[in-house]
Amino acid sequence: MAALAVTLASAVAGAILMPQEMERRAKAPPEPSHSPFHRRAPVAATPHAPFLRGVCWEGAGEIDSTDLDPLLRIRANWISQTPFGWQRDFHAPEIRVAYGRPHRWGSYWGESDDGIAETTHWAHTRGIKVLLKPHIWTRGGWSGSIAMKNDQDWATWFSDYRDFILHYADLAERTGADALAIGTELGGTTTREREWRAVIAEIRRHYRGPLVYCANWAEDLHQTEFWDALDWIGVQAYYPLSKDRAPTTEQLVRGWSGPLSDLDQLSKIWAKPVVLTEVGYRSMDTAASKPWEWDSPGNLSMETQARCYEALFQVLPEHPSVHGVFIWKWHPDYARAGGVLDTEYSPQRKPAEQVIAKGYATIEQRGL
Repeated sequence: MAALAVTLASAVAGAILMPQEMERRAKAPPEPSHSPFHRRAPVAATPHAPFLRGVCWEGAGEIDSTDLDPLLRIRANWISQTPFGWQRDFHAPEIRVAYGRPHRWGSYWGESDDGIAETTHWAHTRGIKVLLKPHIWTRGGWSGSIAMKNDQDWATWFSDYRDFILHYADLAERTGADALAIGTELGGTTTREREWRAVIAEIRRHYRGPLVYCANWAEDLHQTEFWDALDWIGVQAYYPLSKDRAPTTEQLVRGWSGPLSDLDQLSKIWAKPVVLTEVGYRSMDTAASKPWEWDSPGNLSMETQARCYEALFQVLPEHPSVHGVFIWKWHPDYARAGGVLDTEYSPQRKPAEQVIAKGYATIEQRGL
């Protein structure tokens, strides 16, 4: 359970900008980049593949290939897999890695190279594609706070990160992963545009598939200036939708209006499709107010979680710039995951699972 809490914290604890930040952005929509590196000439939009109906797959202990079968029932056609690197603290430039089997920093078989390779193979045999989504974890908090104190430390950090991400670029190429995230919620680093562009260019020489950066919804989504070097705009979409403890679906639909309009504009500016690389809600009555808070207080509510997903699937057809969704989070041991007494993010064996299955089936039927 401790390891699970760590993983949840890593993925959903973001730099928290309150709803007033969303109001500010609604009044001042994103402007085209003024970066000296940005291509000023018009660029063609990236060709669309079928809509990414994804889940965030938990890298746990050794599994059987049949553990992926429940994904077919909800019509999922993608999973993301997340291996980790570790930093001692936010300002420590060294990144520790362990690509093999479980080790003293708490990794699991499912996060190892062997586990990722086998899971990718089993997914492919079921017609499910794979986004390899490496992540940096720091002691004491959120990866978005990673930032160095001087240029020498920045040089060390990017050297270590280059080695880390190129390992996974090679693994993605070798295993036939269908897309690769170059980084996940690293807002304290993305202002170093020159270094990131150099890393991306080198990744391209190791991996031939689509690339995405997974930005935090409130922190670095608009400060990132290298979207033109990537194929997708990724967003960790933990947007606040309603302060009510029992919001209606209509309220939640209205809550998506500002964020999705913002993403439409961003997609238009950069001529790239948007993928919600994470979106998730706890089965609690506070789920819609601060979805990023993995440890927030509240009361069990299957209804609120289900309505949050109902609202998402209602609004998606109106925003074709969004070309994929990954649901946080799916556990391999389906028989023990989720359930009607569980307050965590998993939709498994809860009403939310049926909402997701219906939503994904409808998207599939529409041929999106």
